[in-house]
Amino acid sequence: MSEQPRDSVDDHVARWAAFWKDDPTFAPEVEGVLVRMNYILRELRRGDAAAFAGSKDMSLEDYKTLHALMVQPWPVEATPAQLADTLNITRAAVTSRLDRLVAAGLVTREIDETDRRRVLVRPTAAGRTAWNKYIFEGSARDQRMLGALTEDELKQLNALLRKVLISRES
Repeated sequence: MSEQPRDSVDDHVARWAAFWKDDPTFAPEVEGVLVRMNYILRELRRGDAAAFAGSKDMSLEDYKTLHALMVQPWPVEATPAQLADTLNITRAAVTSRLDRLVAAGLVTREIDETDRRRVLVRPTAAGRTAWNKYIFEGSARDQRMLGALTEDELKQLNALLRKVLISRES
């Protein structure tokens, strides 16, 4: 049986395993999984940040705001407060982002005809086009990141991660 190639996390886990060799509570496989997931997510975040670095069209924060609007659970619109809650940012921060998105012609802000106290944010056609561009570029980066896995391995990984989440959501 041939030995699998080692990565940098194997070295990390080995150092910790040696340090905690007399402590049965140290779980090297758990440590390895969590550190690898963190490394992968960090690389994905760096890729997202790089995609927007120096962009004159949109910042990563503006994209996240447009993304929240596009995938939110409301029909075709959201209030600034709903977006702030979804993004876990202050209402002032979402207002600043919306100002930029409105100025760029990517969203509109309109008074709700049924309740004049509410403002509704809606994507424009240009906003949908911009979102499509960036979502598919991000999807391609994600697929490259996981390109070392076969379709069957991706399904297996999904099943395992689903199992973990179901145990946490129950």
